[in-house]
Amino acid sequence: MISSKTIFFVTLLGLCAALPHVVTSQIPSGRDVVKPEIYASLDPAARGSSFQIAVVMKIRPGFHVNAREKSEDYLIATDLKSELPAGFKAGEVAYPKGKLEKFAFSKIPLNVYQDTVTLFMPVTALANAPLGEQHIPLKLRYQACSSEICLPPVTLTLDAVVNVAASTSVSKPAHAEIFRNGESRR
Repeated sequence: MISSKTIFFVTLLGLCAALPHVVTSQIPSGRDVVKPEIYASLDPAARGSSFQIAVVMKIRPGFHVNAREKSEDYLIATDLKSELPAGFKAGEVAYPKGKLEKFAFSKIPLNVYQDTVTLFMPVTALANAPLGEQHIPLKLRYQACSSEICLPPVTLTLDAVVNVAASTSVSKPAHAEIFRNGESRR
């Protein structure tokens, strides 16, 4: 016969084993906190033309990511890099200004992005750019935090799709809701 003490300890052990799953299921992954969307300002982009790639970061309510210009040395800044294929050249990424926010865990206000922010990367399709659908690999690195926790830093691999045409006569502006002289319409 099994004693009530044994049943109690087995039950307690089972609860303890399940507890980490319950606690960790409440904490999202950094990958789930930011939903990036990628857009090109021209469709198609002509050989020899300059266009922009926008990475729109939709940040989950209750979370923030550190801005590009970080407030403290130990913080991990938002960073966008490209791995351009042959036939393309990129310029400096334009990062929006962050917003200074006060959090209980920091003595100074932190420069952060919240809600939705857009990063712009200028790109030129060179005269020898391959024609048709092209893929430009991007790496987006950030660290998401709430007022209680900071999640481990995340690097997402993104794919910017750009259609390249031989002639500028067919090149057309795209996504006017996002692109306006290199700035987001918000």
